Amino acid sequence: MFFPVLAVIVSAGAVRAPADTIYALAVDSTKYRTEPFVYLLDDGVLRVEADGRGSRTYRQVIQILKPSAVEQWAEYSFSYEPKHQRLVVNWMRVVSPAGEVISDKPGISQDADVPAPMGDPTYVEQKVRRMSLPNVRPGMLVDYSYTIEELNPFRPGDFFSAWRITTGLPVRRSRLVLDTPVSFSPRIVERNLPFKPVIQEANGRRVTVWAAHDVPKIEGEPFAADSNGVVQTVEIGAPSTWHDIGAWYARLARDRYAMTPLVEQKLAKVVAGARSLDDSIKAIHHYVAKDVRYVAIALGQGGYQPRSPADVITTGYGDCKDKATLFITLMTRLGVQANPVLLSAGGKVERRLPTIAQFNHAIAAVERPSGRLFVDLTAGDVPWGALPSPDQGQFVLVVHPDGRTEEVVTPEDDAASVGSILTINGALDTTGYATTHARMSMSGSMGLSLRMALTESSDSAARDIFLRQAASGIYPESEGDSLRFIDQTSTGGSFTVDFVARGGRAAQLAGSVAILALPFIRQQGDVKPLIAELRAHPPRRFPIDVEQLSARASEEVRVRLELPEGWRAQLPKSVSLSGDFGEFSLAYAQEGRILTVTQRRAGRTGILPPDRVNDLVQWLEQVAAASRESDSIVLSRTS
Repeated sequence: MFFPVLAVIVSAGAVRAPADTIYALAVDSTKYRTEPFVYLLDDGVLRVEADGRGSRTYRQVIQILKPSAVEQWAEYSFSYEPKHQRLVVNWMRVVSPAGEVISDKPGISQDADVPAPMGDPTYVEQKVRRMSLPNVRPGMLVDYSYTIEELNPFRPGDFFSAWRITTGLPVRRSRLVLDTPVSFSPRIVERNLPFKPVIQEANGRRVTVWAAHDVPKIEGEPFAADSNGVVQTVEIGAPSTWHDIGAWYARLARDRYAMTPLVEQKLAKVVAGARSLDDSIKAIHHYVAKDVRYVAIALGQGGYQPRSPADVITTGYGDCKDKATLFITLMTRLGVQANPVLLSAGGKVERRLPTIAQFNHAIAAVERPSGRLFVDLTAGDVPWGALPSPDQGQFVLVVHPDGRTEEVVTPEDDAASVGSILTINGALDTTGYATTHARMSMSGSMGLSLRMALTESSDSAARDIFLRQAASGIYPESEGDSLRFIDQTSTGGSFTVDFVARGGRAAQLAGSVAILALPFIRQQGDVKPLIAELRAHPPRRFPIDVEQLSARASEEVRVRLELPEGWRAQLPKSVSLSGDFGEFSLAYAQEGRILTVTQRRAGRTGILPPDRVNDLVQWLEQVAAASRESDSIVLSRTS
């Protein structure tokens, strides 16, 4: 049975847990040499009513196999939101595989508020219950159960729950129970299940049970795609539509766009001096994105309902939806249409399960004659017209004032517009030292990140450290000077770092030859361990996510080095590779005393089937072999 009574049975002087067949599933640790622990039971019972109220009860029985798992299971915490939830810890105990109770309750239990971190403040009405279990050690079983009751969901009828049958470790018994009224039909998304759930109806209730036994560990594979035919999951949500979600948010925010005298005064001050509507829009964007401090607020309905623009202006801070609401209010006053946008920043939304729980962020959509622009007001370092990487390519809801809701996907940077170019021009002397002029230009999100690191959150000492590291990255022993920045990111251009690296050890002399190093040419490195991992568990099961292999960005290194009179390079063969896994090329040439080396890399996107793993291995081997050729170049000295 899955949920034994809580009473403890005493027999012959030994304290024993209630009879439970789960404990009999304890494994022989010698057969699980690589696992820190195994799940004997992973069990969940969801009881959901049509209005979204209900409860979630979970029970896990874990067998500790190695000391490395002790800390994980000896200290445990449960989080809940007391305004609308109630937490009940049904039991926590440590037992032997024979059922003898070693510890029948936690040694320490403490309830506390979740503190707001000072560096990036996040204020939430959330509590955490921390518990410390004594006597957790290899060979013992940790058995615990808890219930979270949903008393008053923020959006009536809204709920979402995700269950993973394959956990990444062996599971002896897995069970998920869904208990709903017969008249209520939630949305259910199953992935890769090799079995069907069992459904029973009685007394006006429908009980659906997904049960599995001896679920094997899913071995991870390099470059595994999120969408695959391997991981077994069940996701459950309310029978809502995305329009329901958008209309609910529109009603919640309807009275939060008021233009008060205070807001009018702030607008006049922000746009003072603007010569055009575009100038005014950019001035407002700068004010909301940079001057209004970002603070995450999830107090009461604050997790979903924005504060008024007047409140945000008065306090000088706001969370994502506060900032978006202030921006939209100011845009509307200028006669520019703008709407809130709900999304999951950097996450994946299951489009078949409309629920507010899948969103954690809010931005704005601005309608301009040239087309719609998406604006993230929490990204102060991102220029007008651009989106930070986590917001790109995301499913979002554009919510209109009347509740009309558009389901769209945010744009992504063109791969050709995101990348880096390193240009090095220099001269090598007869002692093997070189002085070079380096220019590092980065575009797209890479340029924005570099700009922020060097111009907005860095002092002169930090810049000196950057210059030393950058110069020594050109050649060891180099000393850097003449550092300067060229910032064109505000107009969609690149961020460029320019400096001189003097006196670097570029070549080692050996008689009539010299060995020239090119440390700034990115090497593939030793791919043997990676290839061994790719071939470790044939046949491969997961599809290949090409973007994990090489990001969408491109990079290029251009080297122009003047050699001493009479020196000649023994050039490797130029290589050019192109395919589904990316582009890679290395080109070598010498004209007179000028040696040039150019390396180009470009990533790809897409999902390839598992049987392409041999092609992937071949690609890695080819790139590694070509990279090794550039590691050092022999220079012959004829005079």
